Amino acid sequence: MVINQSKLIQWYREDAGMKIAITRLEGKEGSDNARCAKFGFECYRVSPLRAEIQTQVIGEFVRRVNEEHYDCIFFTSALPARLVAPLLTRWPRIIAIGPQTAGTLEEYKIPCETLPSHYSRAFVPYLGSWIRGKKIGIPRADVPNPGLIEAIRDAGGIPEEMRCYALIPTEEPLDLRGADAVLFTSAMSFTRGVWEMRPGLLVMAIGEVTADAIRMGGIDPGITGDGTLEGTLSALQGYLQKKGHVKTPFQKR
Repeated sequence: MVINQSKLIQWYREDAGMKIAITRLEGKEGSDNARCAKFGFECYRVSPLRAEIQTQVIGEFVRRVNEEHYDCIFFTSALPARLVAPLLTRWPRIIAIGPQTAGTLEEYKIPCETLPSHYSRAFVPYLGSWIRGKKIGIPRADVPNPGLIEAIRDAGGIPEEMRCYALIPTEEPLDLRGADAVLFTSAMSFTRGVWEMRPGLLVMAIGEVTADAIRMGGIDPGITGDGTLEGTLSALQGYLQKKGHVKTPFQKR
């Protein structure tokens, strides 16, 4: 049975605020609190997964980059950028999937281009015909993305994934006590997370891929973002304002 999340939002009270549990790796919540506060929400981290860093793989990848093995590197999230960037002495063309990943690279004075979309499927169209014959290095988690690899090959590129860290389920129940909503930031954080649905809990997806996984699990996500935290919070705020559960900045509180 599919749970219709849109019917669960009516519990929200404008004077109570909303507390959101966000799935993040431990220590990777960064500026989530400040970003949520801008939209009038509170948040805290829950960790269905932990990262196991593969130092040998990272070392090999860095060696190849420094030896100009690649024509392009595609960073699909901020963590591999954080692991790899400090070790680079030179680099080819670099593409980042979003502003947070780009910001991480910029911290290490590494220039990059940022995809106009927050989805990996935008990578090949963004590069266009330039990709033909180019070696593309992709440092990432040990979560396969066959669609990306196939698209690169179909376009004439030569992809090479380097799995720099493993994502291991913590097997610990997510602490959702006091949470009004839970935001899943990846499909794996939903499918491998240990938690129980309860009445009044709003389930949100950060993007379309995560939303599809949630639906496969029998839950209709109440809010689906654009692949970013800000986009998801904006969608949530807009929905609640439309329903009259949140006052706009122009209304008296």
